[in-house]
Amino acid sequence: MRASLIQVAVDEGESTASRRERVASLVRDQAGVADLVMLPELWTTGAFAYQRFADEAEPLDGPTHEAMAKAASEAGVWLHAGSIPERDPEGPLYNTSLLFSPDGELAAAYRKIHRFGFDQGEAVLMGAGTQLCTARLAGTTVGLATCYDLRFPELFRGLVDAGAEVLLLPAGWPERRRAHWTLLAQARAVENQAFVLACGTAGTHAGVPQAGHSIVVDPWGEVLAQAGPEEEVLTVEFDPAKVATVREQFPALKDRVLGLAAPLR
Repeated sequence: MRASLIQVAVDEGESTASRRERVASLVRDQAGVADLVMLPELWTTGAFAYQRFADEAEPLDGPTHEAMAKAASEAGVWLHAGSIPERDPEGPLYNTSLLFSPDGELAAAYRKIHRFGFDQGEAVLMGAGTQLCTARLAGTTVGLATCYDLRFPELFRGLVDAGAEVLLLPAGWPERRRAHWTLLAQARAVENQAFVLACGTAGTHAGVPQAGHSIVVDPWGEVLAQAGPEEEVLTVEFDPAKVATVREQFPALKDRVLGLAAPLR
């Protein structure tokens, strides 16, 4: 499988409509290059631009859905379109990730479970998701998580219990904690014996410099590719079948004792 992680830079002087059009063009450029394309968290607004969430929020089938579905179809790729501030007509805002199939159909939507900000920002402006999310993609099972979720290993163990072999994580991770970003991406890969594809943003959001450094990690914790701090497209080829091989050669998941789910057999 070939994956392209588009590390979008959020320029606060660029309109959402203009950025949406630019990103759709970047997705279309991956036609014939990648099977799977990923975008970062909240790239339409900036992950730290809390004051814009309410004004920029849109329904699940809103303009970003429309633009990204079309881009996925035109490129013929699976597209993890990062996340958007979703406005539920009967509830709060959510930080929601969208996964599109190569024919432009919405294959999965994941509402972020762990909200960042402690007692401010996203933590108070958005509702918390309640459901783990997996999807079948090109012969493998992917598990969806978003940014701050990376700090909560129990979420990823739940995704593995649900069959995930590849973990997809868009983020708007700050530069000042970039060391944690790399460390935790590798930890989630090693402990779950799964691929981790983590796509971050570049640029500065509401005065917060972003880490960039999107990363792809294999089930042994080896970094297959990592971006720099600026906007770029990181493309890597990997074999999801390696997950089964690693889990067979080093069957640590079978020795689990604690936890609600039964060990894998």
